[in-house]
Amino acid sequence: MVEVIQVRMRESGKVVFYNARGIKFNVGEYIVLEADRGIDYGQVVSETELIENAAFDEPLKAVIRRVDNKDKEKIKKNKQKSREAHNICEKKIIEHRLPMKLVDTEYAFDVSKLVFYFTSEGRVDFRDLVKDLAAVFKVRIELRQIGVRDEAKMLGGLGHCGRKLCCGTFLKDFEPVTIKMAKEQNMSLNPTKISGVCGRLMCCLDYEYKTYKDFSAYLPVEGERLKTPEGTVRVRNVNILKKKVMVEFEDGLVKEISFAECSCPEHGCPVHKKITVLKRKKGKG
Repeated sequence: MVEVIQVRMRESGKVVFYNARGIKFNVGEYIVLEADRGIDYGQVVSETELIENAAFDEPLKAVIRRVDNKDKEKIKKNKQKSREAHNICEKKIIEHRLPMKLVDTEYAFDVSKLVFYFTSEGRVDFRDLVKDLAAVFKVRIELRQIGVRDEAKMLGGLGHCGRKLCCGTFLKDFEPVTIKMAKEQNMSLNPTKISGVCGRLMCCLDYEYKTYKDFSAYLPVEGERLKTPEGTVRVRNVNILKKKVMVEFEDGLVKEISFAECSCPEHGCPVHKKITVLKRKKGKG
């Protein structure tokens, strides 16, 4: 067993498991830790947990210490230098006429490397740009191309719900999201309704998809003909969460039926006898 905590690298990076080394941390505090690119910092986003070593494919990197006042001052200075480097790089991109959009810039914690994140519709030959930047900053330069979802994660913002973007707060990784998820949740397929600020399908379409899928497996589908205690009906609409269906009788009467069990009556499912009349079809009785 090993004591682990979950840490978000920097302010909006990936959430990673770390060996807590027996140190008790509070959620929200910043710590100094080992990272792939050397020494870095991150924010604790979970309580300490005991997990089997076998649960991890590789040995976990360790936490070094809590961020102290000296570290805080260093981080503050690095952020200021990163903003200055960002402005310089944008000017260099214009000079070289490169088809790329600079998204974010960050110095390594020990200031040994400067990373520029950018988006582009295709591949970019930025070798001359790297030479120019290296001559200006005198450190190792890395240009890293990212996708639009990563861009939204870095820049942050508000979603349709009015809350901060999931990707920039609690999501660990991007999960595949398909149009089928929107269809099965009876959502409008208008791109402006189901797309996030990144222009891709909203990550939250995945949250309740399994629940909708499980419920819909036991409910009839639109157009299906059912037998009820009051006659044969045709399904016009299905409300999966309420487990109710809007049906139309042969005389044009439209009613809402609640199913006692999640299965089609044709397969033996009893139907609630309590039926609410909603409206009648024009021209019918």
